[in-house]
Amino acid sequence: MKARKAAGVTAELHFHDLRHTGNTLAQTAGAGTRELMTRMGNSSSRAALIYQHMTSDRDRAIADRLGAMIRGGGGVAGPEPSEKDRAGS
Repeated sequence: MKARKAAGVTAELHFHDLRHTGNTLAQTAGAGTRELMTRMGNSSSRAALIYQHMTSDRDRAIADRLGAMIRGGGGVAGPEPSEKDRAGS
């Protein structure tokens, strides 16, 4: 209680809130399920999955990466259509 007051932290903030924030930030920084499990001391993935939130930034990064894979030929899309195909012949 003394440390919390000295740090200027209100009573509404709980230890679990700090744990959740820290692990969510770790996930955002790239930590996978196994790494979160290790950081938290969990033996099952259930708890680690709680911290793996989808963010708009991460969604954009995934979409960009998929687009690059497709454009580069490393994705699941088929080959580029030929000039003949594009002309409708």
